[in-house]
Amino acid sequence: MVRAAFRAECVRLTDILSEVDDADLDRPTPCPPWTVRELIAHVRTGAGRLADMLAASAPPRAEVDAAGYFGAAKFTPQVDAARIDAARSDAARSEAARSEAAWSEAARSAAARSEAARSEAARSEAARSEAAWSEAAGIDAARAEAARSDAARIGGDGRVAGRAAVAVEFEQAWQAADAAVADAPPDRVIRTRHGDAMSLTEFLRTRVVEVGVHGLDLAAALGRPPWLTPQAEAVIADLLTGGRPAPAGLRWDRLTVIRKTTGRETLTVPEQATIDAAGFRWLVFGR
Repeated sequence: MVRAAFRAECVRLTDILSEVDDADLDRPTPCPPWTVRELIAHVRTGAGRLADMLAASAPPRAEVDAAGYFGAAKFTPQVDAARIDAARSDAARSEAARSEAAWSEAARSAAARSEAARSEAARSEAARSEAAWSEAAGIDAARAEAARSDAARIGGDGRVAGRAAVAVEFEQAWQAADAAVADAPPDRVIRTRHGDAMSLTEFLRTRVVEVGVHGLDLAAALGRPPWLTPQAEAVIADLLTGGRPAPAGLRWDRLTVIRKTTGRETLTVPEQATIDAAGFRWLVFGR
């Protein structure tokens, strides 16, 4: 169930990312100071962590569950600052790599077209005349310009390419993690980057939270309706509430439970009164 939720939510997010444009990537998010581009980088890194964790040696036993993982130690000012900086650096590195690759491809394309034009002119007897050479030079220049135009369309400026690349990079990251999970025994124990020894299933629950809840943040930043999948809703709501139903008087569906309990949507005064009367509590990140 948990792995299915992880896969479903990652597939949904990949589809969404394939549609974003330059303006979308530079939008602010509800997770300042991150832009959409930087929040995507954070989610991509978080979703892909399992591949490296499963490649490492296994701790002897699990010591932390998913609820414990979201404790206060993960949300200190120092950890938050490191998390913010890491996402911004990852986004910048990806952007620089895409730009360099696009320009290299443009240069190779221009050189190939130019060489083809020279070879064509050399083979042609007419090229021996000054007029033919002038014409060949004109073809050469036109082809080089066409290569530059092609490069701009496919990402010569590093930004158009970035639109498609964010979806591809995220898909590669989560699919590598999913493949590693598929090859691991169900009782596998991993060690997180924070040093927690966790069962694979419990850590995977945190990844569903990471992709799903930050998906709500991305939806808000992009001005789109939430796209949280039913599978992810079930896993996240169960973790947040400890499997307890919300008081009937609230009339919350799972999506509302998630939005309200994670602070993505403000509690009203009547809702707070109902919660207090029922003694309803939930997992609060950082406590």
